[in-house]
Amino acid sequence: MRQFFQRSLILSLLFGLLIFSWGAIASNATAAVYQMEEAPGQMLYQSRHTLRDEIDEPWQVVLFKREKDNGENSIHLRLVGFPDITNFAHPQPLKVFTSTGKVLLAEDFFATESPADNVGEFDFQAVLPQLPQVASVQLLLQMKDKSAIALRIPAEVVLEWHLIVQ
Repeated sequence: MRQFFQRSLILSLLFGLLIFSWGAIASNATAAVYQMEEAPGQMLYQSRHTLRDEIDEPWQVVLFKREKDNGENSIHLRLVGFPDITNFAHPQPLKVFTSTGKVLLAEDFFATESPADNVGEFDFQAVLPQLPQVASVQLLLQMKDKSAIALRIPAEVVLEWHLIVQ
């Protein structure tokens, strides 16, 4: 009977730890992956996450790949912050820091015109293949007031990005 009680206690503790871990992960990021045909001969693949920056402000982080039948592909990373709080400095490249200390630059897609001050979009075609698949990265977002906002992208999101574009 005592052995049964000990096993039950251990299983209960492990189950509780599993639930707690899942809750902690789920509260840090919410995700959705989409695949759709935008037009005849053009597919769109998206990874959407809501992440929080270093001061706990939420960001919508959308990586998307457009594939056309003619072989033209594009990979972009769109970052959307709160209106009237976030004001991207355009044209500024996005700085991407890897866990190995590598600094990568993504070209500002909205260099000439942005749909809104709180939206940044960057060409990720050359950057994504250089990102590690099993480590987090940090983005440094340049704002109009000369400040920079750090946004950590968890390893599981980076892995998802790699899977989407393969």
